[in-house]
Amino acid sequence: MPSDASSRVAAARALIGTPFRLQGRGRDGLDCIGLIAMIHGLSETAPRSYALRGTPSDQAMEGLDRHFIRRLAVAPQVADILLLQPGLDQLHLGLWTGTGLVHAHAGLRRVVETPGQPSFPLLGIWYQETD
Repeated sequence: MPSDASSRVAAARALIGTPFRLQGRGRDGLDCIGLIAMIHGLSETAPRSYALRGTPSDQAMEGLDRHFIRRLAVAPQVADILLLQPGLDQLHLGLWTGTGLVHAHAGLRRVVETPGQPSFPLLGIWYQETD
């Protein structure tokens, strides 16, 4: 598991191009939870039984709180995990690189880095304490 921000960004970028697969947890396919789990060495413990839509935001936040530290600031720092709401009843995770967001894009069917600030409402920011 990468222990510093630049290593986590490099790990995320190394997964760009990986196919999108709902509940995917490996290089053969990832969803947004699988992407974050793989970057942080949590693939074995990441949740697997959920739908593409319908997860309550408080449930997602509790899950993130179990593994990461919630950032109270409104601006993300490099390697922060962003919880976004792209649509009604839909949540999404990505890793902030400082210049964009690495995330598993269901529409494009692969992991991508989208430049600039996400256009979706930001529900929360989490980070991994460095070793």
